Amino acid sequence: MGLDLAWSEGNTSGAVALDWDGCSAFVGGSVLLKSNEEVVSFVGEQLGPPAVVVAVDAPLVVPNLEGTRPGDRELSRVYRRFGAGAYPANRRRFRGKVRGEELVRKLIELGFTSGPHVGRQAHGRRVVEVYPHPALVELFQLPRTLQYKARQGRSYEHRWAELERLIGLLRGLEQGKPPLQAGAWLELHDPRGLRGRGLKALEDLLDGLLCAYIALHLWYWGPPGYRCFGDSERGYILVPVQPSRARGRPAGRR
Repeated sequence: MGLDLAWSEGNTSGAVALDWDGCSAFVGGSVLLKSNEEVVSFVGEQLGPPAVVVAVDAPLVVPNLEGTRPGDRELSRVYRRFGAGAYPANRRRFRGKVRGEELVRKLIELGFTSGPHVGRQAHGRRVVEVYPHPALVELFQLPRTLQYKARQGRSYEHRWAELERLIGLLRGLEQGKPPLQAGAWLELHDPRGLRGRGLKALEDLLDGLLCAYIALHLWYWGPPGYRCFGDSERGYILVPVQPSRARGRPAGRR
């Protein structure tokens, strides 16, 4: 499962679940959620197979009151030149209440464990922190991450074009390893002409799908298929990589 978790429960989060048939993954469910209770309910409804990995795009461990987690600094050092540096996470930004930490506690009640390790095709329930932007660079060997988020001076036309690129890349995962058969689901989501909440909702769902694929990639390959920035005590982010690059340089074209 993938969860593009908003830092505040006042904003929507995109959640996507994938079903794995032993050869390919398919979209089994997708929804926009708000509260942690809604998130836990969605996760609980999707449980069933012996292996479940939930990849969350949001800080899950934030012990530092101010500044930046060491793992975020290290990730930014590696991926900033690709436009994929991490946002600084600290408790002051969350006003002392870190949503991801609370979500993890609720998922532990459903039998999940949390931490920067995913065993290769291992059984069990795992929740981990990920970040889509460096994942895009690594999975698709991009020279720069896609720029579809709302930013000052960034036009709708530019964002629509970048979202179309993202949809094309996700569709291309039909030939990936592991493969994702999401073409029919993606056909239902056209960014052209969307603005405001409609565009934000599509971004959330596409990020949720990307996080779900990251979860699948981590589970499929295990440690050879990801790099860990940080640790379980000070916070971490897992970045999917092709197994041959797990300990090498970033994959973006030069």
